[in-house]
Amino acid sequence: MKGKTILLIMPYGSVGGMERLALSFYKYYKNSGYEVKALKFISLENDIINFNQDELYFSNKDFYEMSSFERLQFYLGAPLKIRKIIKDLDVSHSISFGDMANLFSSLTFTNEFKIGSIHALKSVELQGNSFFNKLTKIGYRTSYKNLNKLVCISKAIKDDLIKNCGYKFSNMEIIYNPHDIEHIQKLAEESLTDPFEKNIITQNTILFLGRMSIQKAPWHLIKAFKLLMENGKTKANLVFIGDGNKEVTKHVTTLIDKFNLSDKVFFLGRKDNPYKYISKAGLLALTSYYEGTPNVIVESIAIGIPIVSTNCTKGIEELMSLKEVMESNDNITVESGIITPNMFKGKLEIPNNDSFISEEKQFSEALNQVLNNADFKENLLLNQRQLLEKFDIQSVSKKYLKIN
Repeated sequence: MKGKTILLIMPYGSVGGMERLALSFYKYYKNSGYEVKALKFISLENDIINFNQDELYFSNKDFYEMSSFERLQFYLGAPLKIRKIIKDLDVSHSISFGDMANLFSSLTFTNEFKIGSIHALKSVELQGNSFFNKLTKIGYRTSYKNLNKLVCISKAIKDDLIKNCGYKFSNMEIIYNPHDIEHIQKLAEESLTDPFEKNIITQNTILFLGRMSIQKAPWHLIKAFKLLMENGKTKANLVFIGDGNKEVTKHVTTLIDKFNLSDKVFFLGRKDNPYKYISKAGLLALTSYYEGTPNVIVESIAIGIPIVSTNCTKGIEELMSLKEVMESNDNITVESGIITPNMFKGKLEIPNNDSFISEEKQFSEALNQVLNNADFKENLLLNQRQLLEKFDIQSVSKKYLKIN
């Protein structure tokens, strides 16, 4: 589209939800005639999300590889570098994904239509006292006013920013994440060609897709799976797709060895087409401490695979159900699967003991129900169209660029 250049700004190019969202926007706006460029702060060799000739980046050295001084230099210099790109490319609209991109964008003092986005429950995510967490909290009360629009991907996230994070500007708007449903469904039809993968991913497979992070709390999934195996009635295996925090991965693999599950739990790393793996599995599982509106849930609904997820935010029910879900300490059956009680106990950290909690038993019971009852998949398929209506990529993409 003549005179319109969109800059997409993100920290990484991994297989996470924000990155997949950025790629969806890129493809849609590009096909709609816009000039589109994508800026990654960190570009790595094993990036799954790539933008080819339209990609820009600042560093190929990850943050954890930088010294404290190097990281500080990066933080201080990033807004000026973004400003230069915006000026050089004559950017008309910028869309930032997540706090780091939002904050740096809000400090460029440029005149394009500036859009930020929040994808998680910030009162939980920002509990730590890291330097960047402190900067982000300050931004909520100061520089975020420079954003023309701050997109919250669920009502729960917007309410949390106002009530618990001191956000005081009126530029927020609730817009659900867009998804190219037809494209997802097409990719899901691809066959698995690797004999090992074909053998371990079946209708008895529980699949985890995402970053191995403290937020995702994958140790609870391992423990729930251990309880499932102990009942002796369900044949299943557990497959992880994605990478992430090395300490989290180390803790999870230690648990697997301790529970003698190494012949039933498999790590496949990053995959450029995760949808074909979802489509071959029995269910998708999330044991997150907090989320916004996880893209992977919508993707699983689009593919027709039921979900078992902790009630890690009110945004989960906005995705998984067509009606309001009352808070409960019990498992709740909804149109797309089962929502179980949240497992978050007030601290964002790797646990220092391996004792089981009641919520893991409830999650295990939900896994057992969905794996052994075809009604869950049938019910999802029956309600699939209605569940997906609010995620239409065409209408959502237009809402992002619309001046209020």
